[in-house]
Amino acid sequence: EPSPTPVELMPMTFMAGYKPQANLPFVGVYVAKAKGFFEEEGLDVTVEHSAGQGQHLQLLSAGTVQVTNQDAAVLLQRRADPGLPLVAFALLGQKGQQAYAALKSSGIESPKDWEGHTVGYKGTPPPDLFALISAAGADKDKIELVNVGFDPRLLTEGKVDVYPVYKSNEPFMIQSWGYDLNLWAAEDFGVPSLGLTYVTSEEILKTQPELLTRFLRGALRGIQYASEHPDEAIEITLTYTGPETDPAHMRFMLEAELKDAQSDLTAENGWGWQTKEQWQALADMLKAEGLPVEDDISGAFTTQILEAARDR
Repeated sequence: EPSPTPVELMPMTFMAGYKPQANLPFVGVYVAKAKGFFEEEGLDVTVEHSAGQGQHLQLLSAGTVQVTNQDAAVLLQRRADPGLPLVAFALLGQKGQQAYAALKSSGIESPKDWEGHTVGYKGTPPPDLFALISAAGADKDKIELVNVGFDPRLLTEGKVDVYPVYKSNEPFMIQSWGYDLNLWAAEDFGVPSLGLTYVTSEEILKTQPELLTRFLRGALRGIQYASEHPDEAIEITLTYTGPETDPAHMRFMLEAELKDAQSDLTAENGWGWQTKEQWQALADMLKAEGLPVEDDISGAFTTQILEAARDR
């Protein structure tokens, strides 16, 4: 029997927004590549990781990279200023990535109790911080906001009373040092928040929708597989992070992000679903906090690729 002609795979590049770790958008790609899901879609996916300073968004805008990931709130702001042509084609974080942590021993039980205390932020205070403070009925003039950078020991050493965390990351570290935490997130107080998205450029969406559809089908399959086989998904992730990475930390990250990737919407429509209502609510919150957002945000996201990926 003649051997089948090898199928010519379509090359493409996914660039993760930061270093290798068990963020859900990364894991979906790591698993899809390792398990041959991309190959079954006719794709040869190269996986790269951003060196920082927005490199992934620059390369995406330049067309060198076809897909990356981006936080939804940041995507809306970057579209408005400096005007990057970013389009989210799947929303993995149905809730935002951030929360605020206090030590259980501090007696701080709600954001109302932040009054008279120091509350940290990284770089610049994020809009959801002010929205959360006001939604919780606290007076922001009675709270001392401080820039804390990236050292959670400031919380455990009592230099700051409330510390900003990525839900899937720092709580693991602080708890592993033997501290119990109280955590508050914007969405617990009705403040709109969304997390990580798969992102492409307007140009690639227009010219290569089939490539994006194949990518998304493979990546969402990777996410589904990771949710059913988390141990194997972490083993695959460690081939990217290197052996010095703590598997328990990566497992915590994956489980936290799988949890926040699920909502009533995804229960009905599958992983990654997104609606105009979600994006509009987020945009309105950002606008209310004085951040740059386009008047019409309909170009910021599309369900076209999700629908095509689902309809095969």
